[in-house]
Amino acid sequence: MFYPFFDSTYFLVIIGIVISMAASGYVNHTFRKYDAYRSQSNYSGSDAARFILAQSGINNVGVQKISGDLTDNYNGQTKVLSLSEATADSPSVAAIGVAAHECGHAVQDHVNYWPMRLRTALVPAANLGSTLSLPIIIVGVLLSYNQTLIHIGILLFSLALLFQLVTLPVEFNASRRALQILANGQVLTRDEVPMVRKVLTAAALTYVAAALATFLQLLRLIILFGGNRDDN
Repeated sequence: MFYPFFDSTYFLVIIGIVISMAASGYVNHTFRKYDAYRSQSNYSGSDAARFILAQSGINNVGVQKISGDLTDNYNGQTKVLSLSEATADSPSVAAIGVAAHECGHAVQDHVNYWPMRLRTALVPAANLGSTLSLPIIIVGVLLSYNQTLIHIGILLFSLALLFQLVTLPVEFNASRRALQILANGQVLTRDEVPMVRKVLTAAALTYVAAALATFLQLLRLIILFGGNRDDN
């Protein structure tokens, strides 16, 4: 009897988990390191966010504090920039960098940055694919390896990878915009900007790791179920 979830290809999933854990650990380590550096401007993350939004001509985005640690996000539908407690009240270089990154997303929204629009449009499809792909594949296996169902399941799972890949340029561009904004010297000094670059680079690696982990999972599904099987 064939057990598809306990086989030699499972090492692909393990590799993905290790990569994701390493990236998460690195971003947390980097944030903690530069969270110890108090900015000379003494701006908190919330102060910096409001200043950057104003300087960018964005007056329809609210800034709020939310619970959690590094749960910072920008919601383009509600026009709200949410900063975690570790970011909102802290005057550290790291906190200002994270706040500036989220402001980068607000700027993307303001200028109709098309990859961000594409990522938003892909959210329903990616969620649907993540939810239904494995159940459909399992049903296909149970129905004597029905290749139509199996291929539909794999195709649905690939939507999650597509979403991850589209996310990469959106996140890198937001960080680039954040660094450009901070380089003018009004919020951070010239010596503090490279510290922020390290924080944002570490954060970007988590998205790369997530895309790679999803690719490895998709590769495993293709290896296990992608080919035609003849069990008769």
